[in-house]
Amino acid sequence: MAANTQAISENFHVKRTAWKALEGHYRKIRSLHLRCLFEDDPSRGERLATQAIGLYFDYSKNRITDQTIKLLIQLADESGLQARIDAMFRGEKINITENRAALHVALRAPRGASIFVDGVNVVPQVQTVLDKMALFCNMVRRGDWFGYTGKRIRNIVNIGIGGSDLGPVMVYEALKDYSDRSMRFRFVSNVDGTDFREAVRDLDPSETLFIICSKTFTTLETMTNAQSARAWVQAALGGDEKSVAKHFIAVSTNAEEVAKFGIDHANMFVTWDWVGGRYSVDSAIGLSTMVAIGPENFRAMLDGFHQMDMHFLATPFQSNLPVLMGLLAVWYVNLFGVQAIAVLPYEQYLKRFPAYLQQLTMESNGKHITLIGTEVTQATGPIYWGEPGTNGQHSFYQLIHQGTRLIPCDFIAFGKSRDPVGRHHDMLMANAFAQTEALAFGNHAEEVRADGTPDWLVPHRLFEGNRPSNTILADQLTPETLGKLVALYEHSVFVQGVIWNINSFDQWGVELGKDLAQRILLELESKEEVELKHDSSTNALIRRYRLLKQNTGMTAA
Repeated sequence: MAANTQAISENFHVKRTAWKALEGHYRKIRSLHLRCLFEDDPSRGERLATQAIGLYFDYSKNRITDQTIKLLIQLADESGLQARIDAMFRGEKINITENRAALHVALRAPRGASIFVDGVNVVPQVQTVLDKMALFCNMVRRGDWFGYTGKRIRNIVNIGIGGSDLGPVMVYEALKDYSDRSMRFRFVSNVDGTDFREAVRDLDPSETLFIICSKTFTTLETMTNAQSARAWVQAALGGDEKSVAKHFIAVSTNAEEVAKFGIDHANMFVTWDWVGGRYSVDSAIGLSTMVAIGPENFRAMLDGFHQMDMHFLATPFQSNLPVLMGLLAVWYVNLFGVQAIAVLPYEQYLKRFPAYLQQLTMESNGKHITLIGTEVTQATGPIYWGEPGTNGQHSFYQLIHQGTRLIPCDFIAFGKSRDPVGRHHDMLMANAFAQTEALAFGNHAEEVRADGTPDWLVPHRLFEGNRPSNTILADQLTPETLGKLVALYEHSVFVQGVIWNINSFDQWGVELGKDLAQRILLELESKEEVELKHDSSTNALIRRYRLLKQNTGMTAA
């Protein structure tokens, strides 16, 4: 560990020279307008774009020059990016605060590949779990899995939180066109009882199978919902504890806790501690998704992931999609002071993609401590957010176009619709391309006046432009394409983390609130008055809540 820390420290020190060059370059070009950049270089739109593994990445509408890219790649080189990529793929314990590998790439490695963790090739383990998942999913999809009363399973409810929910629900929604429409799929994550009640309100318990996703099988929110699910099933099926084995599946690393819950070991699917939750949708955490779309489509998604992995590992940085995307994010966050990046998929099936990326990006890079334990010296972790087009255009695009904040945007578009209806897709794509053009170039006062706008109204209708964007264009949203897109952002996040010299694979920031919640829960549920030792605000809120419980007749669980 000491040798690795020394190497990290040395890379961090060397990196300062590249930062200095970028800062000087930024001062020279920060006032350049995209209008001028395109006028001076008629081929810019074709030249500042790259295509690989079926994705076309247009980054020409960014406030950059060729020199910017050159300096950003120099920064990547001086930061040891290639060495860090290689270390990740080799299974080294790059998650140093938890002493773990970060080896999500092993989840989609093809059968026969070799990726080692602590001297053990983990690919055969992954393939064994995938094969077991496929057998289970085919049984459920054929109607050969029967509940306690002998009825076939028609409803799947995934219970998880964080990556154990956001991943499965995002992929399910994205690939809904591939799903078995004779079955119903629901997702429960919030510990708010409403989430569970609404998910099961119209379901028949005798036809419902719950998939409980929790690495430790002790996650408070997930296990609270799981206990409610078990009570719901048992109440409907005569109270027999044997019913649990027919209606519950576990995805976990903790066989002991799974057995205590009443789930047969044969109905447990393992995952590994070298996979972070937000990187786990292509593991057994995606079991509900595999049931929905079938094993072949799930495998196709894994192949898309793997294609992007290989592109990231082996492609020179100047043509490497995740590297370019990650470096551009660094450029805006650290030189322009950008605080947010919008992800705007012009595809309704990707409606949950921005929410999924929020965890992937902000849990990964929302850090202020470097790998060597010192405070960072630059901003990290921008806010990622967004909505599908064209909905966002009639919501928050006003701020992006004419607000005071600079918000770079990623537009995601497809050449073909999965649901071709009349001219809908042409209209959708026209809007996507028009938005990138309007953001980049805006308009001139003369143009506004030429439309008959009175002088007093001209400033209100003026668009200054010079708002940057990327456009990612693919043929069609398929399982393979979705895998490529998710891996693209995974690796882009890693690139940013390497440049910022932070650990993108831990998430200690969620722990304090969880620990305090356990303590406060006991105080909320105590039948006796308890001595409260929080701050005055928290103490007052706890007392007020306990009073409200008493006045409304609520009882502790």
